[in-house]
Amino acid sequence: MKEDTTKHVWHAIYTKSRAEKKVAEALSKKGIHNYLPIKRELRQWSDRKKWVEVPAISSYVFIKITPEQYKWVFDVVGVVAYVTHKGAAVVIPENEIVAMQKTIENKIAFSVEAGNIKKGEEITVTSGPLKGIKGVVNTIQGTKKLYLNISNIGYTLVVDLNEATIEK
Repeated sequence: MKEDTTKHVWHAIYTKSRAEKKVAEALSKKGIHNYLPIKRELRQWSDRKKWVEVPAISSYVFIKITPEQYKWVFDVVGVVAYVTHKGAAVVIPENEIVAMQKTIENKIAFSVEAGNIKKGEEITVTSGPLKGIKGVVNTIQGTKKLYLNISNIGYTLVVDLNEATIEK
């Protein structure tokens, strides 16, 4: 029998500092679908430089669960809490998770900024690896930027749109 996925919704969970990868791995072992956005950074030590994979958003893991799985998450060591608003776990829209996944999978340059960015126009990307993604555009220092607000967690994914076409 096919699993009913209509009840599955995305949530953000807050983890202990630097525990994101272990939490994501443990959630997978429990059968909980999760997404940990990872980016590559060049780190400098006193004697060398090295590329390392780090979470794009520190202390957050996104999970797609049913209401029955809600409490299972707390069985995982390192999980602190759900991101909540007025006492209820915040639902993250599917399109925001897809936008993050496409950005990272296609190795598009991005940064993550704290705070919600409100100004600019809403656009849809019409070509390139982010085709179909909607967001808010702002011009910063002569380049086009797409701001993908991640609902209710106070972060924004900022993508350079120089190689994509957009429409209002």
